[in-house]
Amino acid sequence: MTGTDDRMTEAHMETRTLGDGTPVGAIALGAMAFAGFYAGGDDEEGVRAIHRALDLGVTLLDTAEAYGQGRSEGLVGRAVRDRRDRAVIATKASRGGPAYLREAIDRSLGHLGLDHVDLYYLHRVDPEVPIEETMGAMADLVAAGKVRAVGLSEAGPDTIRRAHAVHPVAALQTEYSLFHRDPERDLLPVTRELGIAYVAYSPLSRGLLTGRIRGEDDLDAGDWRRQVPRFQGANLAHNVALLAPLEEMARAKGVSTATLALASFRWWAWAVRRAWTGRSRRPT
Repeated sequence: MTGTDDRMTEAHMETRTLGDGTPVGAIALGAMAFAGFYAGGDDEEGVRAIHRALDLGVTLLDTAEAYGQGRSEGLVGRAVRDRRDRAVIATKASRGGPAYLREAIDRSLGHLGLDHVDLYYLHRVDPEVPIEETMGAMADLVAAGKVRAVGLSEAGPDTIRRAHAVHPVAALQTEYSLFHRDPERDLLPVTRELGIAYVAYSPLSRGLLTGRIRGEDDLDAGDWRRQVPRFQGANLAHNVALLAPLEEMARAKGVSTATLALASFRWWAWAVRRAWTGRSRRPT
């Protein structure tokens, strides 16, 4: 996550700041997998994982109504019931119509068992609703006290600017990893200019950068990733071959491929921030 604040929490987690000023841990926890998108989905294990993340200084918990039609939201709500003051809760709306948003936030709050969420994203830009209309409706949810801040997911530069002109966008969430660096070209400059926090999802490219997925048979029959082109046929073979230098370096350093991928990505993100800000402090 990119932001402006590098302080350390008691759990030694660096912090960042959302566009509305809310401090969050530099590492967030996504709750999509808890709804069984990849394999199974054990609710009790999910609750334990969230508790452990909070103990380590993770504060931003990211879910969506679309993750199991409320299952993920319900699990997150259970996990933070007696820890609400330690968590910044983000969830997402699937469509952008005003009437839909009014109903969707009430459903999400019901799943979560909360009276408000800290960050409410538009999960994907609705092609049937002007972004100005969507943002106006989300601003109304802020005024109603049901939402503290508004975010966008997978939005382009022009859409971000148009949305931000209606109501401040606190965060933009898109995919960003060693395999997927497109945001550096047109999204990160816009978020920096407008003071919007950038939240990177899938920093391990949905598990591809762990080196554990060598072929389609490494995915369970019901694994959602089987539908994703990067995990299919020749695409997967090509991507696995690209991992070879990273895997060789990881072996030489005695660490897992995933550990090296995350560390390398963190250093790269630091380099990008340094180029923008001139700050020289390196990540530890």
